[in-house]
Amino acid sequence: MSEPGLFTFPFMQHAFLGCFLVSLLAGSLGWLMLLRRQAFAAHALPHIGFSGAAAAVWLHFPPLMGMVAASMMGGFFMGREQQGRGHPAQRDTITGLILAASLGIGIWCLHEANEASSQTTTLLFGDVLGLDSSTLGLLAGLVVACLAGLALLWRPLLFISLCPSLAEAQGLSSTRLGQLFLLLAALAAAACAEIAGALLCFSLMIGPASAALKLELSPLRGIACSVLGALLLSWGGLVLSWYSNIPLPFWISLGGVGLYLLACARMRRKLPPSEIRKIHQN
Repeated sequence: MSEPGLFTFPFMQHAFLGCFLVSLLAGSLGWLMLLRRQAFAAHALPHIGFSGAAAAVWLHFPPLMGMVAASMMGGFFMGREQQGRGHPAQRDTITGLILAASLGIGIWCLHEANEASSQTTTLLFGDVLGLDSSTLGLLAGLVVACLAGLALLWRPLLFISLCPSLAEAQGLSSTRLGQLFLLLAALAAAACAEIAGALLCFSLMIGPASAALKLELSPLRGIACSVLGALLLSWGGLVLSWYSNIPLPFWISLGGVGLYLLACARMRRKLPPSEIRKIHQN
């Protein structure tokens, strides 16, 4: 008797669909966050969302709703600092302080809920095999909202990311655009954390995007490459997790590093021998 396939079980069908939805966000928003040098923000947002999810568990609300609310609140305040006129180190300090405070609040909420042992693992590492129809519907709504917002902001956001001085001279507000973008990134981080967990959501957003940027593609091709990379990591991770019994986040984190190394090898092969010798000498 043959062994049942991956798509035989409804929970695996839900998992593949959820990974597809999240990959659309992780690839597109992650590429822009790296372009704008906001990798630390991408790391902080899902951890900030963890506190909201923990508070939702305590108050008996759906964790995803709490994660979205906390991530967007964190994205709003981080956007004010990220686009301020202070030194970048000072802006990172504020982001770190917001992150530290949110993690403390999350631990306290789980303690008050008396469910730390069972809920912490799910919130921190995700539960891709536990997605139901209602959660998929909510994820689909988040994806549509984020992609619609990104389509509206795409041209001015790309302009101000590549040529900030020229864009501001033409009347674009870097502060307002930065805040709106981080709100979209907060929604994407909350959705990604539902799949990869708050701890490793960063891998899905940054790994494929870093490989796409390394390849020096045009913006649209870069985002397409980043989305395909995120889809490869999530779907490939599901298949490997099914056959190896190793959690999905493990494969996502290692796969992100692997994609970047492949991109580095690809770019190195395109360099002439004289440039390669200079790299080794330096």
